[in-house]
Amino acid sequence: MKYDYDVIIIGSGPAGFSCAMQSSKFDKKVLVVEATKENFGGTWINVGTVPSKALRETARIIRRFQHQFGDEDKKAYEEYQMQDLLMYKNEILKSKNTKVENDLAKNEIDTLKGFGKLKNDHEVEISLHDGSTKTVSGEYILISTGATPDRPSNFDIDGEKILGYSSILSMTHIPRRLVIIGSGVNALEYATTFSSLGSRVAILNEKNDFLNFLDHEILEQLNGILDREKIEVTSNVKNIEISENTLRNTMEVKYQINNDNEQDRYYVNETEHVLYLGGYRPNTTKIGLENTNVQTDEMGNIIVDKAYRTDAPNIYAAGDVIGFPGLASASFSEGRVASCSMFGVEIQEVPPEIPFAIYSIPEIANIGLTERDARNMGLDVTVGRAYYKNITQGDISKQQDGLLKIVFATDTFKILGVHIIGERASDLVHLGQAVMSLNGDIRYFINHVMNYPTYSEAYRVAAFNGINRVYKAGVKYKKILRGKKDPEQDQT
Repeated sequence: MKYDYDVIIIGSGPAGFSCAMQSSKFDKKVLVVEATKENFGGTWINVGTVPSKALRETARIIRRFQHQFGDEDKKAYEEYQMQDLLMYKNEILKSKNTKVENDLAKNEIDTLKGFGKLKNDHEVEISLHDGSTKTVSGEYILISTGATPDRPSNFDIDGEKILGYSSILSMTHIPRRLVIIGSGVNALEYATTFSSLGSRVAILNEKNDFLNFLDHEILEQLNGILDREKIEVTSNVKNIEISENTLRNTMEVKYQINNDNEQDRYYVNETEHVLYLGGYRPNTTKIGLENTNVQTDEMGNIIVDKAYRTDAPNIYAAGDVIGFPGLASASFSEGRVASCSMFGVEIQEVPPEIPFAIYSIPEIANIGLTERDARNMGLDVTVGRAYYKNITQGDISKQQDGLLKIVFATDTFKILGVHIIGERASDLVHLGQAVMSLNGDIRYFINHVMNYPTYSEAYRVAAFNGINRVYKAGVKYKKILRGKKDPEQDQT
């Protein structure tokens, strides 16, 4: 063998892990290099997706129990200890770490703990944790080093009063008040998680809008929920300053609003803790890219083609290190596709539409075009809606907040987008995804029997709602149900 390995993978997050597993199925010799001394999985398992969702699930269960049995006047922090909630999270992490290690071992994938740096297009120098170095060679290399949270420019994260992505997951108690500085999905997820635990939460958003990529009706539903839960969202925030008021034993967050007519006016929020959730920067420095032909964009993200190949033909990159979409779900697919490309295995093309989920309480999920985007493209579309309050499962589970919205082409009934806010939205969106990927149309949900009662019933209700709109616009109902589009039928 010309090289030590068929493929060397730097980073064991979802992209690296899936590439390793797929390559092993091709009977290739694989090495995974992980910089973290303790565990595999990187941010995915240890300080990101898995632990944050485990904490969120705990909060959701507590909130649902209170809602179901009329204990909503009680604050969760009066009955539950943070250490108990984190114990659940830690058990999940331990289980997941064990599974990943077992999967790597079972598939005879070699591993090394240390910092990997590219020496050239085929060699990686690994600085091991015992202080020694080792150089290994590979026919192919996958860079899946992930991304690191940005640090705030005007204050420091001390891990006690001012928290970040990692320290929020090791708190000693549930805060009575929490100010979140952030503009994206993570801010909403943590805001609704701690609100469900009884915390009074405020979000300071430095951008001029908040989650405006969502379908406008989904955003309206979300804003109504935030108002009811007293989660304050302030956008266009600038000049944030944080100080401690020792007399009142609180933290004070001082800020200005960018569009405020009184330019010098400051606002102050008193809080117990501050959580900073800024953006991420790709881990592309100090990994030896200058020793290769690998190119990066202005943000430092590695540039790849649709097979995740870089400008160095034998070096691939996947996961957060390449930027958008920066989702664990997408990273698993990217690592698999990269492996198939490396070893010349032809696969079906991955559709460009990928599902997106926000693990807030309630969840939000979507795939495809929003109604507004479709109309801006000049498409003739109709929408079908189903509200959770009209779904039997919503009554049974006391889940009245929620909307499932289907955007479809008026003439062909082809589904262009599905948008959901409500319980189990992250699971529900996959049914719409499957029908879309198979070029199905909205009548699928009418012509197929669906379990009852379930949240999936919302698809059937939304389909009838949408078809009724087409019918009221002048299209004969039997024509809609037969699904044929020909001049002869137009006369029936």
